[in-house]
Amino acid sequence: MNQTRREFLNQNAMGVGAVALAWLLKQDNLLASPKNMPKETPHFDLRPKDPHFEPQARAMISLFQHGGPAHMDLTDPKPELTKRSGTPFEGDVVYSFVNAASKKLLGSPFKFHKHGECGTELSELLPCTADIVDDICLIRSMHTGANGHEVSIRYFHSGIPGVLGRPHLASWLLYGLGSETQELPSYMVLTDPGGPPVDGTNNWSNGFMPAMFQGTVLRPKEPRILNLDAPPHLRGTLQQQNLALLQTLNQQHLDRHPGQSDLEARIASYELAAKMQTAAREALDISGETKATQEMYGIHEDPTRDYGTRCLIARRLVERGVRFVQLFLGGQPWDNHSNIASSLPGITRRTDRPAAALVKDLKQRGLLDSTIVHWGGEIGRLPVVQGTGDLKKAGRDHNGQGFSIWLAGGGIKPGMTYGNTDEFGHRAVENIVTPNDYQATLMHLFGLDWQNLMYYHGGREQIITNNRPARVVGDILTKPPAPTA
Repeated sequence: MNQTRREFLNQNAMGVGAVALAWLLKQDNLLASPKNMPKETPHFDLRPKDPHFEPQARAMISLFQHGGPAHMDLTDPKPELTKRSGTPFEGDVVYSFVNAASKKLLGSPFKFHKHGECGTELSELLPCTADIVDDICLIRSMHTGANGHEVSIRYFHSGIPGVLGRPHLASWLLYGLGSETQELPSYMVLTDPGGPPVDGTNNWSNGFMPAMFQGTVLRPKEPRILNLDAPPHLRGTLQQQNLALLQTLNQQHLDRHPGQSDLEARIASYELAAKMQTAAREALDISGETKATQEMYGIHEDPTRDYGTRCLIARRLVERGVRFVQLFLGGQPWDNHSNIASSLPGITRRTDRPAAALVKDLKQRGLLDSTIVHWGGEIGRLPVVQGTGDLKKAGRDHNGQGFSIWLAGGGIKPGMTYGNTDEFGHRAVENIVTPNDYQATLMHLFGLDWQNLMYYHGGREQIITNNRPARVVGDILTKPPAPTA
């Protein structure tokens, strides 16, 4: 069958000719692409980078409290809830465990008192946090809008409720700022001897970013890093010669395969591992700390020994240039669905003293001004009874509608409370703060414009909030951002 040239081109417009044309255009970078998409394969590293503007913080320690601390029993006193304990709640409640649900109000069995010059009220379960109340900003109006653990954990850590595969806030900070130390990982995770936290390794994932931006996990017991030393017969000059040869071979291999981020990350990890043989051993060794310092963290007492040790290590890490340290507890110990009157004191005995000691220690060393400390979980608890008709044995179900966290240092205004829940502690009703607001505010303190720190992935520009509504919470900052026109 004879075809004209026009007929041939019309029928084969999506065939071999089109593929060839697309390939040629791509070779010359002439294909249409989204605005700001890199024309060349980007190169990733952890060298220090300039922030967008003058930062107030250079490091952060996150004391993440998995499970949902009961704010009305710890940080958010509700006299009306206590007054009406045992009576029906008239509002709407979203339960996670409907079969064990109740609409009977459960007042707190714990007493609240005012503390510090600021007069912030805290529960009797937090006597050591009471000592630092003038140094912290207590946010009582957190809101995720979801009651589940994983969905809210991922919202806090990576910007979108429930979605896997996105980078942690710390990964964004490393991507935007690089590392201040070339001898230690700049994002370190301290897990619990009791096991991993709920949602496992997703808690410190680099998501779609290169592997060099993921958290480095320390073992929960000694030795915290395995195989830190080379075998005796390979140490000294021979080891240095081997490392130099390995670096040369790695670089030659990388030159033949440019733009492979996993390869870059692997080579960087080998180089870092060699430097860590000295730096990590020194950073993790708390034996040189004074007796007074160790006692302040509670390392001499069984309930606080482990958490206190990890809080002290966290201070030593940021002191040596580590950008982000996050401490986790095994499982979700704050998930008090039953017997909250007896179970809650156990977890506060483990965590209250070390957390307060960390803030005190940073402050006395002049590090608090540049180090943000975060304490809080992914959700709170409901004001109604769960599980039993006996108020003394009752627990509380999940509540993502309103709960508390606290922040200190690094440009956070001290000695204040921000926001409120309703009279029963059920919903945030004033100055509501979402995890996206939390992320935008933290990035601002690090000198980064959260809207303009972009990473190209999946065919489009990505930012930490995935374009969800967010704001910098200027009211809690010592230096609020300038108003926009």
